[in-house]
Amino acid sequence: MKARFLRILAGFGLVSAVVLSQTMASYGQGVPSADLRKISGKATIEIKTSAGDIEVEVDGDSAPITSGNFVDLAERGFYNNLTFHRVEPGFVIQGGDPNGNGTGGFIDPKTRQERVIPLEIRTTNKDGKPGEILYGKTYSRSGLNVRQQPPVLTHTEGVIAMARSQNPNSASSQFYITLSATPPLNGEYAVFGKVTKGMDVVKRIKLGDKIVSVKVLSKPKS
Repeated sequence: MKARFLRILAGFGLVSAVVLSQTMASYGQGVPSADLRKISGKATIEIKTSAGDIEVEVDGDSAPITSGNFVDLAERGFYNNLTFHRVEPGFVIQGGDPNGNGTGGFIDPKTRQERVIPLEIRTTNKDGKPGEILYGKTYSRSGLNVRQQPPVLTHTEGVIAMARSQNPNSASSQFYITLSATPPLNGEYAVFGKVTKGMDVVKRIKLGDKIVSVKVLSKPKS
């Protein structure tokens, strides 16, 4: 089952050839200690594209580091003029790669290295309430049952999540938006928000369409 699951992801192209430039071993247990931006609460982000405008709401309560990373890159203007380099009809659109081919990420000007963030998934307790955040491990590797304790944020239609390589701690800047519900990805990839306006735009994005700009409309709490 696990091998089949990985083949499905590879077929859809979410397992990209990202070359890591820093070790992520410290993310294997507990909350990561790296100096990564975190936010709390919700923030609204406007993604202007050559096909129209999209608004997404990122959830800093469920994904503080993943949301903080996206907000930081938006405020830096990193995504401006990049493209959607992968479009899989009925599955996802993917963008945010400065190389435009699925291999790139954000190079931090301070460290001159690619910034990567840990896999971050808030779990649900058995009583149905939000539980702890799982860092650095997928559900399948941590022994959690995705049906009994699903993630707080699941892969319904129109969610935004981080693309990564087979290393769970390799997400950098590339993101994807789902075109339909994709339950096999639940607990394996980090969802951090959802489309609130412009899902019709998302569905008409074509390969090579441009991300004109990404702007934070409502300031999150850091």
